[in-house]
Amino acid sequence: MSRLKAGGRIDRSRPLPFTFNGEAYTGFAGDTLASALLANDVRVVARSVTLGRPRGIFAAGVEEPNALVQVGLEPMLRATQVELVDGLEAVGLNGKGRVSLEPEPGRFDKVYAHCEVLVVGGGRAGLTAAQAAASTGDRVILVDEQAELGGRLLSAPGNGWLDETVAALSSMAEVRLLDRATAYGYYDQNLVMIAQRKAGGGRLWQIRARQVVLATGAHERPLVFANNDRPGILLAGAVRTYLNRYAVAPGRRAVVFTNNDSTNSLVGDLRGAGVAVEAVIDVRAGIGVVDTAGDEHGLRQVTIGPLDGDLSAARTVDCDLLCISGGFNPAIHLFSQAQGRLRYEERLACFVPDAATRGVRVTGSANGELDQLGMGVIQACWTIPGRQADGSTHFIDLERDVTLADVRRALGTGMRSVEHIKRYTTIGTGSDQGKTAGVNEGAIVAAQLGQPVAAVGTTTFRPPYAPVVFALMAGRNRGALFDPVRVTSIHPWHLAHGAVFENVGQWKRPWYYPQPGETMEAAVQRECAAARQGVGVQDVSTLGKIDIQGPDALEFLNRIYTNALDTLAVGSCRYSVMCKPDGMFFDDGVVVRLGPQRYLATTTTGGAAGVLDHLEEWLQTEWPDLRVRLTSVTDQWAAVAVVGPRSREVLSRLAPGLPVDPESMPFMTWREARVAQVAARVHRITFSGELAFEVWVPSWYGLALWEAIMTQGGDITPYGTEAMHVLRAEKGYVIVGQDTDGTVTPQDLGMGWIVSRKKKDFIGRRSHQRADTSRPDRKHLVGLLPDDPDDVIPEGSQLVAEPDRQPPPTPMLGHVTSSYRSAALGRSFALAMVKSGRERLGSTVYVQLPDRVVAATITEPVFYDRENQRRDS
Repeated sequence: MSRLKAGGRIDRSRPLPFTFNGEAYTGFAGDTLASALLANDVRVVARSVTLGRPRGIFAAGVEEPNALVQVGLEPMLRATQVELVDGLEAVGLNGKGRVSLEPEPGRFDKVYAHCEVLVVGGGRAGLTAAQAAASTGDRVILVDEQAELGGRLLSAPGNGWLDETVAALSSMAEVRLLDRATAYGYYDQNLVMIAQRKAGGGRLWQIRARQVVLATGAHERPLVFANNDRPGILLAGAVRTYLNRYAVAPGRRAVVFTNNDSTNSLVGDLRGAGVAVEAVIDVRAGIGVVDTAGDEHGLRQVTIGPLDGDLSAARTVDCDLLCISGGFNPAIHLFSQAQGRLRYEERLACFVPDAATRGVRVTGSANGELDQLGMGVIQACWTIPGRQADGSTHFIDLERDVTLADVRRALGTGMRSVEHIKRYTTIGTGSDQGKTAGVNEGAIVAAQLGQPVAAVGTTTFRPPYAPVVFALMAGRNRGALFDPVRVTSIHPWHLAHGAVFENVGQWKRPWYYPQPGETMEAAVQRECAAARQGVGVQDVSTLGKIDIQGPDALEFLNRIYTNALDTLAVGSCRYSVMCKPDGMFFDDGVVVRLGPQRYLATTTTGGAAGVLDHLEEWLQTEWPDLRVRLTSVTDQWAAVAVVGPRSREVLSRLAPGLPVDPESMPFMTWREARVAQVAARVHRITFSGELAFEVWVPSWYGLALWEAIMTQGGDITPYGTEAMHVLRAEKGYVIVGQDTDGTVTPQDLGMGWIVSRKKKDFIGRRSHQRADTSRPDRKHLVGLLPDDPDDVIPEGSQLVAEPDRQPPPTPMLGHVTSSYRSAALGRSFALAMVKSGRERLGSTVYVQLPDRVVAATITEPVFYDRENQRRDS
């Protein structure tokens, strides 16, 4: 055992059993998994990710690069940060976690908080800053990633000041202390994201502060020498932590290797714990550890030699613990994320904060105040020469298995930027984000290039500072709460009658209604035939609906839509299109005039939120002088489309007081009536090309209306979105986002008729006048008829003029946007966007599929009832 008989901050009265890699061990309350493993003489905790070399615990905190473990479902945890609990089961990882398919049982919450002063770091500097801020009466939040406040003070004996200070802060009403809380991201306006570990889950704090004090401390930096990755080689400060905080001796015979004075106190601590100090090797004396030896269980020996590379006088020392210190790097990650400027400090051999941004202050070791660590005069020494001149065992990044040889290889390719070398070698891309490797990387690159370290600089520090579990970011927004599910008031009927649903935006819409033993294709063909030959009904409640009112409503709509609405009378409707400023097709729908100053605009189901946001943005930021108010009424109305040659007959029975003949209610008009004894709006509009009506009622009457319609004859057939797609495509009606992709103008779709030539202006008008939007080789919407009428071309397929007749890359003419089998046409058909498509009518294009080539003829995009006789009947 390596547990000391006395000392430490552990609770020896509470032993805790745990397992690691299936083996049973015992630790104490207050242990981390790392300290408990060291106490049980477990030296090898993992194998390195690339080379498979044995690796042991290296550090004592968040900077740990080796001891990665999985506990339960959570991978990539650091053993140095896993608190020991009764029955803990952990497995060592070889640099890669294993994501479980099991549901996460933990509970994760989000908290939003504000304060005058946020202090990040609970060491001496952070506690002092919190005390000063609290004394003014400010609201103060102090966060620290450890289970106890105190930082490096916990690694030294005698903590009277610490205990008194924490007790005083805890008693202050305006002070909140958060332990186990890692500040991982710094964003604009002093927003700091904090991940707090909680029993059985976690809590995500989003704190906005007037001032942020960064007291994040410093990470000890390793020295780079041959075979510096063996188990038993630890950072000197980590060894001191294990001795004094956890009462654990990581070895029995120690060598201390340093380039600064911070290890002086460690030597005394080692001897006081009964550990033999075999040698103290100081770079400043011109010597260093040039190599190590050992076996599968870890370190057994170090080789000591001069730094000039002459190893003729080298000597060996037997040991099982090597404590190394190459100086300290201020933890400047959050400071850099806050756009703070850094400078290289030669005296300290590290990068320190230079100029902070507004609302940010750095204090303590994080600010380069390293004298308090007892570092004294430091001699920078970035690599120690060894017997292996190629540097293949000089490990710079332990987590990523990157060596000096890898850096030299990157430089040999011509790379000079530290950012490029980072990506080529993967230094600093592991879950530790290069906390022990980053500065060494830049300094080694500088040495290899013969440049100052300051000239090479550092890589960019980005969030997160430490890994954050996805479950914490999701919070309770998972499972059924991951994304809101919206259903219409008619949804219970769809469920009861076996509808298969598809997700459209956040809505659950019936996709098709299969009868027993019926395939999807057969069901869709049956539903389409009903709509063309009898009566089909569809739940269209999900259409976006925006109520638009005000004296300037007409002016506003004329600026939004491409077509003019001046002549739209009360009681009438008009199909309309809106574009973005670049002139590209954005959304379409029907504008209904409800009164002299009141309109209602429908949108696509998936585009409703985006359209409302678009309208509000223009109204509030560009035209605030317009007297217009917008209200989403999507959820207020249930709507049912009654479609087909017999739709007028069905509606007449449901609304006997409503004249629905062509003269009384022509196409694109609406009327108020009582339908199935419910006050309703009836619209004579269609998206199928057939005679059709849309009946709108308040949403709480939607189910009653639907059931009333379904009782009007046994041949009334419900149809879903797939049949709707087939019906509309037969008529050449486009679906926004399927037949358009943000690069399509109304003119490209053959809809130049809907772009007003008389209106003075509307959004997108000037872009339609650009030469680019009128190029003859732009893609146009066309129809396709495959030579084989049974061949349904996969949507998204690329079209070519001559398949397999020229070397790659083959020029693409366009792509298929919609493709179906049609009951009305008795064959397959498709819509496509094709370069100069309207000039290619009658020509043949080809689709090269993995198993076949499909030939198709380009046609007009309207396949059914081109004269609109059925629609207008």
